[in-house]
Amino acid sequence: MNRIDQICINTIRTLSMDAVQKANSGHPGTPMALAPIGYLLFTRHMKHNPKNPKWYNRDRFILSCGHASMLLYSLLHLTGYDVSLDDLKAFRQWGSKTAGHPEYGEIPGIETTTGPLGQGCGNSVGMAICETHLAAHFNKGGHKIVDHTTFVLCSDGDLMEGVSQEAASIAGHLKLGKLIWIYDNNQITIEGSTSLAFSENVTERFKSYGWHTQEVGDANDLDAVNKAIETAKAEKNQPSFISVKSCIGYGAPNKQSTASAHGEPLGQEEIRGAKRFYGWPEDKDFYVPEEAIDHFRKAIDKGIKEERTWEENRKKWAEELPQLAGEWERVQRGELPRDWDRDVPCFPPDSKGLATRASSGQVLNAIAEHVPELIGGSADLAPSTKTLIKNGGDFEKDRYDKRNLHFGVREHAMGAILNGMALHGGVIPFGATFFIFSDYMRPAIRLAALMELKIIFVFTHDSITLGEDGPTHQPVEQLMSLRAVPGLTVIRPAEANETAQAWQIAVESKGPVALVLTRQNVPTLDTEKYPIKNGVEKGAYILSGSKGKNPDLILIASGSEVHLALSAQKALSEKGIDTRVVSMPSWELFDSRPKAYQDEVLPPQTPKISIEAGISRGWRDYVGDSGRIIGLDRFGASAPGPIVYEKLGFNLNNILETATSLIKAQT
Repeated sequence: MNRIDQICINTIRTLSMDAVQKANSGHPGTPMALAPIGYLLFTRHMKHNPKNPKWYNRDRFILSCGHASMLLYSLLHLTGYDVSLDDLKAFRQWGSKTAGHPEYGEIPGIETTTGPLGQGCGNSVGMAICETHLAAHFNKGGHKIVDHTTFVLCSDGDLMEGVSQEAASIAGHLKLGKLIWIYDNNQITIEGSTSLAFSENVTERFKSYGWHTQEVGDANDLDAVNKAIETAKAEKNQPSFISVKSCIGYGAPNKQSTASAHGEPLGQEEIRGAKRFYGWPEDKDFYVPEEAIDHFRKAIDKGIKEERTWEENRKKWAEELPQLAGEWERVQRGELPRDWDRDVPCFPPDSKGLATRASSGQVLNAIAEHVPELIGGSADLAPSTKTLIKNGGDFEKDRYDKRNLHFGVREHAMGAILNGMALHGGVIPFGATFFIFSDYMRPAIRLAALMELKIIFVFTHDSITLGEDGPTHQPVEQLMSLRAVPGLTVIRPAEANETAQAWQIAVESKGPVALVLTRQNVPTLDTEKYPIKNGVEKGAYILSGSKGKNPDLILIASGSEVHLALSAQKALSEKGIDTRVVSMPSWELFDSRPKAYQDEVLPPQTPKISIEAGISRGWRDYVGDSGRIIGLDRFGASAPGPIVYEKLGFNLNNILETATSLIKAQT
């Protein structure tokens, strides 16, 4: 290792130690261990422009072990991104850009929010899928408009998590050759040695997944690490896995190779000892030698040159293929094609109707015909979730231009992969499974909401009406669980035309949307009679009943229960009770409406009953203290769906009895 390399690497280490110490919080050991790898990636191997972090053809870097955030922050500062030394000094403080774990959107150069271990690994597979798909679509005429690599630094913890194993398995199957994971094999976790709970041969595991694998014996052997990365970049037919043995807390005299170096400040005396080991000024905090800055900042000129070369090629490509270039530019602007929704069906009234999963499938295909960037699939359930794009083809090795993704039975990885696709850009991703399995996806859904990603989650088989499969497969608490996620829009449409509106909202949304759909048929309502077309976007609307005056009673329902409410309205009107039915497909959309609109739809003083085949919690906000809630605060049962529905209180008699009781209590 030459002198300037050593100085640059030690600059990363000491900045990381000092920032953690100043914050009195953080993880110094991993940045100290991985500084050589980060240095090589950002100065020699990655194609990136610090002055234009959003350059589309940049290589992507993911720090999946997000607790090592000071490694990334130091690299971004040193190579010339908009991260100042003062930002490093404000590590983990209120209002600081340098949060405890990297947060997407807070600092240029952070490709994804990481910290929940394994999620970054899953994101990387989504990014690699996007790269291969867009390259297959846009790289015509001998031009490489999309041509970049996704690099990941991952830890023991990442590779213990199931999501990384699911993601690695599908990446190997798809032979994603522009994906490189570098494994920090430091053999230390919070509790001590990894041998306490982890003894498999990780490299052999990745071989079995179909990855190209290498092992490097020492992270400080720059030549060996450099050669391994070069070899991985040259491998185009398999994803690459590089296991690198490192020493956590490298240089700390008493804490090197110990669990205490993982997640706590080293202490001033230990830091002095480490700096002494590095040959560093012991009493200078946040010291950055001029020669280190000069060397790191060469990344700026290199990146500008790389982007300029790419831009010149892009212009030639655009001149030769103007129609394809027009599509590229539209997608880059985040614009949908003109009249993209022109073939979205308006379903005719039908008392038998359709399952909303079936109408969803029709709408999806009507949209996909005109929105080529819409791409997605299912966790081995596409025939049931109705999420196959007709004539879209199966995305597979050497068929990367196709649009139907097959995730296999890997819901957790599917969620993380969808996040990576959205982060990469250039596509509108969707993923589908049964609603009950949204539990497997919840960490990824939460991160999608946190990062405000444009993703469409399609969940079918939405309630106890699933029937014979029983309580293990019948969602009860899932609706409320997803509604509790800040920034996630949940839409549970009542019938086919509400479903069509829900899809249009989802495609136009700036953040994640969950569509919650029925397995069983539900009647299709007449759009000439019911104001569905402009209702769904408001979250809740007066579906049926008086508008100009206060009714005697309001029934609020979502999904299939809306039809029960309509039946109850008819029976109550025969008893002289003026009843309004409010369809409420989305709490989030309704809550975003002005208070005046909310009070118009749900007048505060009017008695209300909510009807939904899920837990009752949360409905009190809409029915008020004196209102009634017909919900399900227990698990379901195994029996035909209509019988389960009837037995558990979702029947006309129960609604009428509840309504009569409420009206009496109000008088």
